[in-house]
Amino acid sequence: MTTLASQNTGLNGFHASAILGANLQRVLVDLVALHLYGKQAHWNIVGKNFRDLHLQLDEIVDLGREHSDTIAERMRALDVIPDAGPKAVSAQTSLTDFGSDEVDTAEAVDKITVMLREVAATARAVHDDVDREDPTTADLLHSIIHDLEKQAWMISSENRTPRKG
Repeated sequence: MTTLASQNTGLNGFHASAILGANLQRVLVDLVALHLYGKQAHWNIVGKNFRDLHLQLDEIVDLGREHSDTIAERMRALDVIPDAGPKAVSAQTSLTDFGSDEVDTAEAVDKITVMLREVAATARAVHDDVDREDPTTADLLHSIIHDLEKQAWMISSENRTPRKG
């Protein structure tokens, strides 16, 4: 039986299909957008718990930057050209716009939580297709999803109230 992976593997190594490349591009632009929006939030939040949120946003920025680099480098290893330039990110991201004004810390927590969940949703949406073609790359997505969902839980807890009962 010939699989997609075996069709794309030869003496020059594994080469991603157009579908795999497009799926990784989707994840890449959302991670870069998360990084950029995280900095936007970092600079423009005001209000209660400013310092803690200001520092936590840098952790999210670092997460977006590190994971986008991992995905872009994996794309290059699979002979795909990543595009995370400003025009590509702006045109292709699925993330909700953060805005450009000052924002109260509680509202920023909600907005960033949504963005973290949106990037995780993108990674989950492409996961099965990626896994069928390249389980190694799917393993990278597992780590990214784990980290994004952990950060979403941590930051969203800032606005939660305890459940009773």
